Amino acid sequence: MTAAPPSLENRPSKSNDATLYGAALAISAVALAPLVYVLVVRDGSGASASNLAFMPAVNASLNGIAAACQVAGYFAIRAKRQELHKRLMLGAVGASAAFFVCYLVYHYVHGDTRYPGTGALRTVYLAILASHVVLSIVLVPLLLVTLYRAWAGTFARHRKLARVVLPIWLYVSITGIVVFWMLKTAAA
Repeated sequence: MTAAPPSLENRPSKSNDATLYGAALAISAVALAPLVYVLVVRDGSGASASNLAFMPAVNASLNGIAAACQVAGYFAIRAKRQELHKRLMLGAVGASAAFFVCYLVYHYVHGDTRYPGTGALRTVYLAILASHVVLSIVLVPLLLVTLYRAWAGTFARHRKLARVVLPIWLYVSITGIVVFWMLKTAAA
């Protein structure tokens, strides 16, 4: 008898990977384009901005839900509860996607939010915000590839990438809450 061929899961196809990475980057660019428009090109009108004053708290809550789902999903997979892990991680994706939509709507109307404080706290705020923004941009294509690998059933490759993506995603979710909190306390 001959040995069974190695699992396709463990043999990455460079052409399939290139297509996947290209698609993830293209989808990410399309998804992030409205963000660039809202934050860089268009300056919010300020009209009806007070009607959306609750939105930053909603956004922070969505970040909190995403982070909680991520942590619970991590513990679910460690306990070999794959179905629960899948549901929790899809919940985290849904909360993150809802956050993104709400964030766009708020900033479309409200425009940029400036940190009102000064000194060392302003420097800390800007450092946290900068790392949050850069990592959230990096996160989008990485998360898409991670999700695709799970959906395609290439779990060894999914696991390998998820070990990188989870800490980034958690950081982005948690720093989203920290940014909200810093803005709220500085304005008080």
